Amino acid sequence: MGRLINKVAIITGGASGMGREMVDLFTKEGAQVIAADINEKAVAAVNELDNVYGTVLDVSSDESWKRMTDDVIAKFGKVDILINNAGISSEKGINDTTLADWQLMLSINGFGPFLGMKHIIPYMVKEGKGAVVNISSFTAQIGMGLNSYSASKGAVRAISKAAATQYGRMGVRVNAVFPGIIETPMTHKLEESKDLVNQMIQATPLQRLGQPADIANAVLYLASDEASYVTGAELVIDGGYSAQ
Repeated sequence: MGRLINKVAIITGGASGMGREMVDLFTKEGAQVIAADINEKAVAAVNELDNVYGTVLDVSSDESWKRMTDDVIAKFGKVDILINNAGISSEKGINDTTLADWQLMLSINGFGPFLGMKHIIPYMVKEGKGAVVNISSFTAQIGMGLNSYSASKGAVRAISKAAATQYGRMGVRVNAVFPGIIETPMTHKLEESKDLVNQMIQATPLQRLGQPADIANAVLYLASDEASYVTGAELVIDGGYSAQ
């Protein structure tokens, strides 16, 4: 306990799923958390928690990021940690993916983390320190999916490396986490097919699907001072699936 005392952390997609798990864990570790999410009802609920400031954010909007950043700096004076977690998914293959599908996926999953770093990192640079964790996906590292989702998460992988090399000399660390299939509201549609889920479990060395806590605990490490010499890293958390 107390690994994030006196830290101010922004977590996008923080009102549900993996993001909500991160919000709960970060507050337990002493952080003041800004839970940013596009779901207004969920934001209102998370805003009732201790040491959590819920705010509505469209991660694909430059204007929305600017508004939230100005608000957070005015209220808390700094941002120590940024977790770019918000995202959407799609199982459409190449032949079924339209230009609109592609643009939507890239605007949220790819452009969203880019905008987060664009608006938040300058304040970290002023403090001479900061930690960014971008949530990619194991599909960005293996030949699985071949769709707009994989492409968007590949973009997250690339910009994380680029940002790590650009801002490391200024005291800002940037790392990426690559989750496998995690049991969240976003994957419930997949879980409706018991046969498919069982096939994925059988294909995973650890023989289970991931839980939000599996990701939250890893993100906590990368966001904390315990990872002070870690930047540009890629942490895969998929039960060993991509190691095969």
